[in-house]
Amino acid sequence: MDHFGALGIFIQAAEFRSFARTGQQFGISSSAVGKTIARLEDRLGVRLFHRSITLTPEGAMFLERCRRIADEFEAAELELARTKAAPRGKLRVSLPLAGMLFMPTIIAFMKSYPEIELDLDFTDRLVDVIEEGFDAVVRTGEISDSRLMTRTLGKFSHRIVGSGEYLARMGVPTTSQDLRRHFCLHHKYPSSGKLERWPFRTDGPLDLPVSSIASTLEPLIYMAESGIGLACLPLFTVREQLRSGRLISVMEEELADVGAFRILWPANRYPAPKIQVFVDYMARHLFS
Repeated sequence: MDHFGALGIFIQAAEFRSFARTGQQFGISSSAVGKTIARLEDRLGVRLFHRSITLTPEGAMFLERCRRIADEFEAAELELARTKAAPRGKLRVSLPLAGMLFMPTIIAFMKSYPEIELDLDFTDRLVDVIEEGFDAVVRTGEISDSRLMTRTLGKFSHRIVGSGEYLARMGVPTTSQDLRRHFCLHHKYPSSGKLERWPFRTDGPLDLPVSSIASTLEPLIYMAESGIGLACLPLFTVREQLRSGRLISVMEEELADVGAFRILWPANRYPAPKIQVFVDYMARHLFS
């Protein structure tokens, strides 16, 4: 019998502590199992089993190595099988509340992979990816967790925006001090209740006027388009409004870049195909 087959027989014999049961597992006689073990011992030059079919110290050490070899072989088979299988199954993903604005990209992903069932959870709460059973999580900022893999989806910056009608009525601000006489629309973090700071390159005024507050970004976009005031929003959320002229950006040189969106998923040498294709798709298309 080939060497790899002999290792499999040895592992089963060690676990069953029976040549007869091992023979039944492989469809051979107990004497054939015994002969295979004897040949393996001759090749290695050590005794692997006592007469009671318990492992010798050398046999126990060899068993540990053999199990590693078997695990690697099984993983290799699984990896190859996955390359042939179409990604499918439920994919549970946590997105920030701003992730509602990712929906065009997510819809395109769903059309590309119709056999993947997306279960989307929108929250700004810091979820535990492993304990709460998520397949992937999209978040901003640095997250350090040795249990997770991470990939940057794209950097983002903010824009202070308002409608043409509003700016014609109230004037165009050029410095952070000018904002004191404007109607400012603020985003509130739902998890903490704190207002998101407008990211000026300098500290800027800490007492910006507060004309309206919302815990999600969509109402702020709508209010800014409607001429209610100025909002400071991630560029990716208002790119279409800026392109069409429904919103106008001001004071761009006064703002600093904020950070990056990252996607995180449970660390695994061979991630499931549904996770791999989602990570790859979001990285290629979200900010393209």
